[in-house]
Amino acid sequence: MRRASACFLSLCRRQSPKPISPIPSKNYVSNVPSATSSPSSILKPCSQSHGFLFKPYEFLAPTSRTLDTLVEKPAQIPSRQRKIQERSRLEEAFESATTLDEMLGAFKKMESSFDDKELGLASLKIGLKLDQEGEDPNKILHFADRALKGLDTDGKPSLLAAMTLQLMGSASYLLKRFSDGLGYLNRSNRMLGKLEEEGSSVEDIRPVQHAVLLELANVKTAMGRREEAIRDLRKCLEIKETTFDEDSVELGKANRDVAEAYVAVLNFKEALPFGLKALEIHKNHLGNNSVEVAHDRRLLGVIYSGLEQHEKALEQNELSQKVLKNWGLSSDLLRAEIDAANMQIALGKTDQAINTLRDAVQKTEKDSQTRALVFISMGKALCDQQKLADAKRCLEIACGILDKKEAVSPIEVAEAYSEISMQYETMNEFETAISLLKRALALLEKLPQEQHSEGSVSARIGWLLLLTGQVQQAIPYLESAAERLEGSFGSNHFGVGYIYNNLGAAYLELDRPQSAAQMFAVAKDIMDVALGPHHADSIEACQNLSKAYSAMGSYALAIEFQQQVVDAWENHGASAEDELREARSHLEQLKKKARGALSDELSRKALPLPQVDASRSQTN
Repeated sequence: MRRASACFLSLCRRQSPKPISPIPSKNYVSNVPSATSSPSSILKPCSQSHGFLFKPYEFLAPTSRTLDTLVEKPAQIPSRQRKIQERSRLEEAFESATTLDEMLGAFKKMESSFDDKELGLASLKIGLKLDQEGEDPNKILHFADRALKGLDTDGKPSLLAAMTLQLMGSASYLLKRFSDGLGYLNRSNRMLGKLEEEGSSVEDIRPVQHAVLLELANVKTAMGRREEAIRDLRKCLEIKETTFDEDSVELGKANRDVAEAYVAVLNFKEALPFGLKALEIHKNHLGNNSVEVAHDRRLLGVIYSGLEQHEKALEQNELSQKVLKNWGLSSDLLRAEIDAANMQIALGKTDQAINTLRDAVQKTEKDSQTRALVFISMGKALCDQQKLADAKRCLEIACGILDKKEAVSPIEVAEAYSEISMQYETMNEFETAISLLKRALALLEKLPQEQHSEGSVSARIGWLLLLTGQVQQAIPYLESAAERLEGSFGSNHFGVGYIYNNLGAAYLELDRPQSAAQMFAVAKDIMDVALGPHHADSIEACQNLSKAYSAMGSYALAIEFQQQVVDAWENHGASAEDELREARSHLEQLKKKARGALSDELSRKALPLPQVDASRSQTN
């Protein structure tokens, strides 16, 4: 699909020299871009678009020679009119230019005859053309900045100024100036909102707004603010729903984009309806044997795996493989086979998974990342079969391949290191697991768009350090993880709750019960919202909070929270009899401690006052 610049250029294309103001035509709604590609075409060329210069003296241009009955005299053209004609000629040359070099040459000639304000739209056109052809973002930003100075002079919102700000945001994103890009795009979005409030045509605003929201999603993702990015993607989907037919392929892709965004933050429950909608649209419009349907099914396989519905996941994967095989998409098919093996492992079908992987490894190239993924999955299957020596050999082969790919594919390698570390963790080789996670973290720290992954890896390192008794070293990793994940997912994400729970455990281990109570209280509040107060992890946070208050000697509060634990387990019925029995026992212990503490306090109060020697009193 074309970049947004391609469709914006169609708005600016001049077909008539009529002296009218530079407002784009309304007839331009077309394909809107997907969230997984660069900003694409969202506008069709206007049936009639307008020039970018006012020409109030155009009617003065001569249409014929003046003839004298006796002597032919040359036409006398006033200097003012000659200047007008020259400006018109320069404008026509710019408007008729089709290549970038032609446009730049014509623009250079115009600079001596037009001021910056008059050159605003021409500058925007060049900026859009540069963006369309993938030129240097610095050059794009230069012309966009000149355009804004010409188009945003009166402080009033305009569609062209909003388009210019979108272009500046896009160029800033390419230059990794994310904060600058966010500022430009937010301003453009506010400007479009004001235009809509003032009664501008929704059909004019909507395509530009879509491009702005799409770029906002890209920038926020790059800044690690993925939850906000998802909200922008959903707004993009809403715009498409008002623009396209219900069974449009574009709507199918937009639903899949949102599903993929939710999968990226491990929110599989929210991802599922969008993935199913994408599949429904693509099946109805393209048929069961289309590549789009195959991609939808593979994504649904990932979603169902995340929801631990592995039978459904495998079913979708197998259907996807059939289509990919029919289309000869060997690379996608190989990845799908590896996914299938992982699903078979999750279902306990390890022999079947090993056979799948043995076939897959024959199709991979030596030292390829795909080959490393095959060995990682093979290691997992062998580990499940308790063939630990063979599993370690597979993981070592995978690490040897990945070590050579760190500079080329840091994100994929970091994810693979994280996966391998989990297998070493399963084998109780915690130091190796921690070492691999630290290698992953070193790669992710250089990538601002992977802030959420950085936070997750830091959290795992902190937890493993805590597990191995390295409590003091665990705390900075856990604190960093909480900061990163709050920035990515918001303060009420369940993952953030787990980190605060582990921080509380660390502080309690260091005999800092007050700090522990604060962390456990935050964890409980988050988990109550994210998971519900009767979820097992929410109950555990409440139990930990009770322990912290008990360690502080605040038995009244400890008993209060332990009673909440008992009540919560009672709601689980017969399935939680053991947990309920333990919770009640702990409650009784707290009550005994509280009575003992009260008795000690009363005893101290009941002690007689020390006797004063009467003779010493008289002497004094």
